[in-house]
Amino acid sequence: MRLLYLARHGDAENGHLSARGRRQAELLAARLADVPLSTVTHSPLPRAAETAAALPVPAVASEIVGDYPPYLPAHTPATFTPLVEGWTPDELRDGPKFAQEALSRFAVPAPEETHELVVTHSFLVAWFVRAALGAPEDRWMGLNNCNAALTVIRYTDERPPTLMLFNDMSHLPADLRWTGFPPHLRL
Repeated sequence: MRLLYLARHGDAENGHLSARGRRQAELLAARLADVPLSTVTHSPLPRAAETAAALPVPAVASEIVGDYPPYLPAHTPATFTPLVEGWTPDELRDGPKFAQEALSRFAVPAPEETHELVVTHSFLVAWFVRAALGAPEDRWMGLNNCNAALTVIRYTDERPPTLMLFNDMSHLPADLRWTGFPPHLRL
């Protein structure tokens, strides 16, 4: 069995954790303190690396859990056009390849009970959730994740993936929740 913990990085400014993001990372680390994490993998971007650094477990960077669009339909709906603005042609080309590599590496059962954390970005958390639910590839675009929120997916040989938690912010006080969402979507 593999329990895969997915966390979006903390709130960031100019690519690095803000003061709020550092506090979110500390609270995320406290939330995971009793989890027997075997590995922590993070995006190479500073905001994810700084979030992972708050954990007492050594972490390694991996490009496959970086920030990129994991899939884009041939005709992206106009409402999702902002998702692709600002990405380079290389990032748009490589994103689906990295997303598939991430699923191949993490979204499978392990030979023994394993608890792994991936500190990544909203798009990739949504991609893992979409895959776990067997949803069409473009459904990642309708899933948003808050900064430092926790998602947990269980992978076993006996059953399909089990989404145990999604976008859980119970470890964050009210003033640190809902960051990373557009203001009009904050609840």
